[in-house]
Amino acid sequence: MKLYIANKNYSSWSLRPWVLMRELGIPFEEHVEPFGEDAAEMHQRFSRFSPSAKVPCLHDGELRIWDSLAIVEHLAERYPAVWPRDPAARAYARSATAEMHSSFGALRRHCSMTCGQRVVLRERPLDLQADLARLQKLWTMGLTNFGGPFLAGAAFTAVDAFYAPVAFRLQTYGISLDERCDAYAATLRALPAMREWYAAALAEPWRERSHEESITAVAASIIDLRTSS
Repeated sequence: MKLYIANKNYSSWSLRPWVLMRELGIPFEEHVEPFGEDAAEMHQRFSRFSPSAKVPCLHDGELRIWDSLAIVEHLAERYPAVWPRDPAARAYARSATAEMHSSFGALRRHCSMTCGQRVVLRERPLDLQADLARLQKLWTMGLTNFGGPFLAGAAFTAVDAFYAPVAFRLQTYGISLDERCDAYAATLRALPAMREWYAAALAEPWRERSHEESITAVAASIIDLRTSS
């Protein structure tokens, strides 16, 4: 299988299937296509490997799967460890995964993923506060009902992969939820695959203007930890 992704510093959608496959030991070839300044050029370039001209996109033989949730379900057909075995844990995991896929728009809008920076927000708008409150409630539900250290129990599954970008966002923007949720986010960031992704993100040479501007638009101050100029 081949997984096409974009910049590791920015692409939260790419991280989801990448970290799932890496942590579960599912073999794949990684192909990085950086974002571009020219939207038409980027669309043309991404269209060569993705029917939607977006990332991530998984190639499995002749098959093309071009959405992160669809990729997870495709992998689950072959790898049972993608979802929890327990029916209650699996129902929670699927619901929480779908909610991450379709919701938390304010968190995405105000806290764009940038692994290699540390940002102090000028303000925390009400819609962002509401998303953070919902995130805390959702994580607490899973950790309480299934015992941790992961959301659906003892094993890392797809639901954790979908919240892996949030763990980076909390670090980037210095956001704390509560002790238990902060510990869960730290557990995600300590995973070998997450450390690998983070190191690669810091070393990337690419800067993409729209992503950089989305950070400066909300930032009172920024520390840049990326090593390449």
